[in-house]
Amino acid sequence: MKKILLVLCALLSIQAYAQGPVSTRIRSGLDVGFAFKKDNYAPSLTYFQLMNIGRNRVISVGWTSRLAKFYGDNLNLYSAPASLTRGKTGFEALGAPLTPATIDTARFDFITNTSLNFGIRVQVQLGPVELGGSADLFGLTIGKTRVGRMIASTGAYKVESSRAGVDSLVYFTGDNRLQSFKPTRGSVRLLGDNDIGNLAAELYARVRVGQRLSIKGGYQWQTAEMSLRDIRPIDGNRRFRHRTGMPFVAVTFPFFN
Repeated sequence: MKKILLVLCALLSIQAYAQGPVSTRIRSGLDVGFAFKKDNYAPSLTYFQLMNIGRNRVISVGWTSRLAKFYGDNLNLYSAPASLTRGKTGFEALGAPLTPATIDTARFDFITNTSLNFGIRVQVQLGPVELGGSADLFGLTIGKTRVGRMIASTGAYKVESSRAGVDSLVYFTGDNRLQSFKPTRGSVRLLGDNDIGNLAAELYARVRVGQRLSIKGGYQWQTAEMSLRDIRPIDGNRRFRHRTGMPFVAVTFPFFN
């Protein structure tokens, strides 16, 4: 009897909470999504929590937690640091032109990674339609070691090794050198080519089709980044990135709405 009473009290508490002031301020849910294009696709699970701004609940701002898997076939990844791609860093790199002479290439037959990222989301309610955008801010990525074919803009690399505590340098020239890479572990959004790691951003529209179900569609910009394991080019860079845009669809299961 006591157990039944405890269960009933719990259910009443949940019901009261769902109908209380919190439900008018907070909306949350889970997006089960899939982004895709030729040679790239990325399934994802995204939990979001938004706070309504104002009594009319038209504008909402909040955070996201996104677990995603990226798959890519036949990809070219290019030198990632802004100092190499733009010749500048920070805000100066945002409007600077590309510098091809300092951009190397890593060619992969196949790469994968799994990321857990946290970000921000802004949403506007227009009747039955919700329009919004999200962007990952920081996170962590894991993935298998992959082999890439290095193509240097200068045609030369160096390998560093240590024997008996003494570093030695071995130089070689040419391209199509096979080397080992792993996904860049840490991710942080610093704007433009200053970004580090594996990140995504999206714009979307969502339509409610039931009390507990919505359909979402939009466009995602994905960045996949790999880091050299054993060698580094003469410029000292280990990070190479691939950027792509993909349409995506998702099913949303709201918790509070």
